[in-house]
Amino acid sequence: MKKISLIPVLVVGVLLLYAADDFPEWGNPTAPASASSLSSHFISNTGVDTEVPNMVTAVLADYRGFDTMFETVVVFIAGMAVLAILKGSSGPFSKNKKYTSSIEPDLIVTNTVRLLVPVIQIFSFYVLAHGHVSPGGGFQGGVVMGASFIMIALSWDLETALVRFPLDKCFLVAALGIILYGGIGLLSMFLGGEFLDYAELANILPVSREMARYHAMLGVEIGVGLTVTAIMFALYANLSTEGKLKGGL
Repeated sequence: MKKISLIPVLVVGVLLLYAADDFPEWGNPTAPASASSLSSHFISNTGVDTEVPNMVTAVLADYRGFDTMFETVVVFIAGMAVLAILKGSSGPFSKNKKYTSSIEPDLIVTNTVRLLVPVIQIFSFYVLAHGHVSPGGGFQGGVVMGASFIMIALSWDLETALVRFPLDKCFLVAALGIILYGGIGLLSMFLGGEFLDYAELANILPVSREMARYHAMLGVEIGVGLTVTAIMFALYANLSTEGKLKGGL
């Protein structure tokens, strides 16, 4: 079965390598993305249209807000799919594998991680909250936060990490992130605008329409960060134990 599955992998890999020859060179000013008027429009008008200094965040959360929302949904569905596949698998390779170990966690490693994890998590909040004005945002902050829980699992064991972030709460948090993202869009509709028309939130927030966009994008980034954090850790917990949630790497 593994040999058969290798065939489509090789075919797709060859097609991707063949298609890579059509990519323009890095920094080529005549490339379609650079030569089109669309790029110059974003560069010139992003700050005026969205009141967000970070152009990347403005494009992701405003100009293509629908696409980013469904990217978050795809991340959630991927976590659900991995969980369903591993829970339903009962192959012979997983029956005889031992996950438990009698080796005690290393004292130096665990105490170092004990000091690092709070710093990493604070930094993830910084990356999330400053995504409007500097490189960062919900995807980046969520990855950093999820990595902090994975670090706990690698330093102690998976059970210790699951005490801090149980799997049922992982999917609850992941769903909450999508609800927060979509909820902001629906609230914009109820206030008289279109879906994800952040400026309409000025009707309930004591700010201007321009600043309403700014604060609403922060809420959207928080939703993305919640989903990415939870799914990233849930994927590690299931993949490292083939769905058993005991021991792990």
